[in-house]
Order: sequence, then structure tokens, then C-alpha cells
Amino acid sequence: YGGMGLDFSYNIAVAEELGNIRCGGIPMAIGVQAGMATPALTRFGSDELKKQFLVPTIAGDFVACLGVSEAGAGSDVANIKTNAVRKGDEYVINGGKMWTTSGCQADWMCLLANTSEGPPHRNKSLICLPMNLPGIHVAKKIDKLGMRSSDTAQIFFEDVRVPSKNLIGEEGKGFTYQMLQFQEERLWGVATVLTPLEIVIRETIDYTRQRKAFDQPILHNQAVHFRLAELATEVELLRSLLYRTVALYVEGNDVTKFASMAKLKAGRLAREVTDSCLQFWGGMGFTSEVLVSRFYRDLRLMSIGGGTDEIMLSIICKYMETLPSK
Repeated sequence: YGGMGLDFSYNIAVAEELGNIRCGGIPMAIGVQAGMATPALTRFGSDELKKQFLVPTIAGDFVACLGVSEAGAGSDVANIKTNAVRKGDEYVINGGKMWTTSGCQADWMCLLANTSEGPPHRNKSLICLPMNLPGIHVAKKIDKLGMRSSDTAQIFFEDVRVPSKNLIGEEGKGFTYQMLQFQEERLWGVATVLTPLEIVIRETIDYTRQRKAFDQPILHNQAVHFRLAELATEVELLRSLLYRTVALYVEGNDVTKFASMAKLKAGRLAREVTDSCLQFWGGMGFTSEVLVSRFYRDLRLMSIGGGTDEIMLSIICKYMETLPSK
């Protein structure tokens, strides 16, 4: 369908390299296109759907977005309220989506909606939804703390009619498809923070070597260079966990626990590194003129988007409960 047919480890290599872009919004938007809105379509979509939506998305002619989160259902995906009611050979969609990355400019949405009255984990389906249909209202572009180069939309659906053939895979399997998709999304997110954290540490070293206080470079304070050494070590440990998880995933293993651990650690480390380094920049760190302040804002999303720290902890706990007692 226009892709190179490479395994997921290449996605991670690309994600790491995109970390050299000096903001978080562009790698995130590309990640939505490559690892969030399209994996379910790639795995489970019909050939007709792939030709209509996947081919132009891979080519870069279409912008895709993912419609999962709602005002009352972010990390709690099972609690979404948007409905797609089957009427003849169409679905009629009503509801709304929140925090939709690229939603202001998207050509189509991978929409998660309730398609039956059954149990919340078995009543949802994924649908390819063209964003130019009547009844789709992009209410606003959300003003955010960070990731400001990436548009985030609030969207409403009012009697939107879409062909039933736009269903991805089987009806009622949407929650399962989305959970599979989340693992790739979370690993992509981890990969995109590694390079920015390295850059922030390196630029902080350079700045504190030049900036003097009390007649000596700030870097010459043991507390400063020890702290930077600790942070660099933590980044390398995160990289090792990511690579191990990706290797297991490529081999076909369930990596939910390790992906959740990596996502949790990446979010917390992103806050720790940017906060510590910003402090060493002093007053300059509190300006918009230096990279550390931008990553302080942009990377704060890592602990929220794609599942909060608290959700990651609950997933890890569930997997640990399955371990045999010693």
C-alpha cells in the first residue's frame, strides 16, 4: 500500500531521529499519522478501505486523526459516549471527541464509537470517517500549554452518515483493536523523548560551563555535574527498556507491561530532566528564548496523553498480580 514493509523497530528508529526537531509537536503529529490512526486499518481493514484511506495517508496526501478521547472519557476508553447506530447500509454518528491531535486539518478520522448496547469492552467499533461529511463540526482549536505547533481540536458529530463498509475489521472489536494500537503509540512516545532529553542535558552542560557565579562556572559545582550525570544515566536506562520492549514486540510477544513501564518512566523522566535542567539555566530558563523551557512545556504531555501515569501504574499492577508468588 505504498509503505516499505519494514518491522516496527524501524518506526522507533524514525521516532528517535525525529527527536532532533526542536519541539515536541511535530514528532507527535507524525506519530498520530504513523502509529495511532493507521495501525488498526493496516491490520484489520478491508482492501477497499486501505486503498481509500491508507494509501493516501502513507503518501502524505491525507492527514489522519484519531477519535477516541472525549470530554468525559480520556484514559477511560470504555466510558466513551459517541454512538454509531446502524441504519441500512450506513452508520449514523452522534456525539463528540476531545483532544483530537490534527483534528483541525484532518482529512479522515479513525473513530471509536459505540455500535451496540452490549458490554463496554465488546460494543465498540472503529470506523474510517471522512472529515468533510455533513454534520461534522470542528468546534475549536484548543489553546494548550505546550505542543503549540500541533493543532488539537474539539469535534462534534450530529447525525453524520457514513457507509457501513467503512467499518474497520469486525463490529464490536474496536476496543480490542484500540488497545493493540495503544502499545505502538506508547512506544513511539517513549522513543520521541529520548533525543530531546539528551539534547537538553547537553545544552545545559554547555550553558553551565560558560555561565559563572561566584567566579567559577556553575558546572564546577559538584551538585550540578553529579545531577546531570544522574539524569544522563536515567535516560540510558530508559533507552535500554525501550529497545528490549521493541525487540520482544517484533517477535510477537505481549509487551503491555513493559510498554506501560516505559511510558510511565518516560513521562516522569521528561518532567525530572527538564525541571532540573531549567533550574540550572536560572532566569534564562524561565524565558521562551531557550530550548529547555520549550521542552519543559511540550514534554509535560508525556505523562498525560496516550494514558496517564496513573493508568500505566494500574496496568503494571494488574500484570504483577499474575506473577507466581515465591
